Parts: sequence; structure tokens; C-alpha cells
Amino acid sequence: MTIYLLNEAIAFPDPRKTDDPSGILAVGGDLSPARLLLAYSLGIFPWYDDAYSPILWHCPHDRFVIRPDHYRLGRSLRKAVNNFEGQFSYNRSFSEVLELCASVPRHDQLGTWLNAEMKTAYLKLHQLGYAQSAEVWRNGRLIGGLYGVTLGAVFFGESMFSVEPAASKALFAALAPRLWAAGYQLIDCQIYTEHLARFGGLEIERDTFLSELKTALAAKPEAIWPASVS
Repeated sequence: MTIYLLNEAIAFPDPRKTDDPSGILAVGGDLSPARLLLAYSLGIFPWYDDAYSPILWHCPHDRFVIRPDHYRLGRSLRKAVNNFEGQFSYNRSFSEVLELCASVPRHDQLGTWLNAEMKTAYLKLHQLGYAQSAEVWRNGRLIGGLYGVTLGAVFFGESMFSVEPAASKALFAALAPRLWAAGYQLIDCQIYTEHLARFGGLEIERDTFLSELKTALAAKPEAIWPASVS
């Protein structure tokens, strides 16, 4: 099993070289904007095992994505979304979404990989125009949100939270058609989740993903993300 150790150079090994079962390609390096943007353009994303681990750079053999032609809302999901009451916004409160993604408990997760270093890194990407947030509100209260990175016609989803039932479902159901209408070709969900599988997510092999990623990165979707107000 080969896992590469990164140095100060802003570079990565070919992601096809990873033979680690969990998809770890490399360890170390930093979370500078230049390194993060290069990583995403190569289909690589950062992760921490815990607050004390080094940065782990992943490119799994099976990649979980949503394409426009596979996106769907099943009957029960559509009913839940249609009955949902709330208001949606985009880039209205990026920093608050980031904090809540890190702090809101999840039933299947102990602690968070979204530590202070990661939050600082994505806030920098947001300030540079590469990281975006979507929010859902009710009576002036933020009840759900998500954030991700945009490059070309790809939305790389990073994390989401909700504090009320159906909030994250309704938010994603609002965001995805907005992306498709603007010309986005791919939502990268990274790893399988039952939640996003209900929207038509599917696992594809790494080589297929990297090929589709290359095509989508060269596309220029319509500009749909407002300037940040957070």
C-alpha cells in the first residue's frame, strides 16, 4: 500500500496511483488556497481522521456523484419538500454555515473533521470566490445550510447541516435545479450517503469520475452565486 508524503511543493501524485482501500492518496502538506484548488481540479479532497491527525488527501476508487440526467425527487421526497415552509438564500451567511456544519451533532458521527484549520481554509476560498454556501431560514432563524467548492461546471459538496426535519432535503432540492439550469454538469458528493442517494446519487469508478471531471472543469456555467454578505 502506497501513501505519498507531501512537502512544500504545490503538487500531488497522480490520483490513479492510490491503492489504499479507503482512497488515501497522500498525507501532509497544507490547506493553502493554491493547494486546495489544485486538489479539487485533480479530484482529490482533504479530510482529517480526528483533531490530531495530519491532513489526509483522498481520491476514492468509487466516487459518489449526482448528474443532471440522474437527479430525481421521489414521491415521498417531493411531498416532504413541497410541504416544507422556509426561505432559501445563497452566500448570505457562509461563516455561520461553516460553524454549524462543524458543531451540529449528527447521529452517525462522533466529533467533526471540520476543525479550525479547515474552517479558516474554506473561509479563504469563499473570500476568493471559490467556496459557496446555501441557506434555509424560517422566521429569521438559520435552520439548515450547506457549503462547497465551485470550479468550472462542478459543485464539490463538502458538508451540510439541519436543525429541523426536512430542512436539508428542501435546501438541496432548491439548489440542485439551480445548478443544472446554470449549466453545472456534476455535483461531487465524494462518498455515499443515503440522504443524497434519494436525489439520484450514484457511485462511479474513479477513472470515469476523473474523465467527467476534466470535461466539466473546462465548461463555463452561468454565474449564479451572489457576492458574499457574511
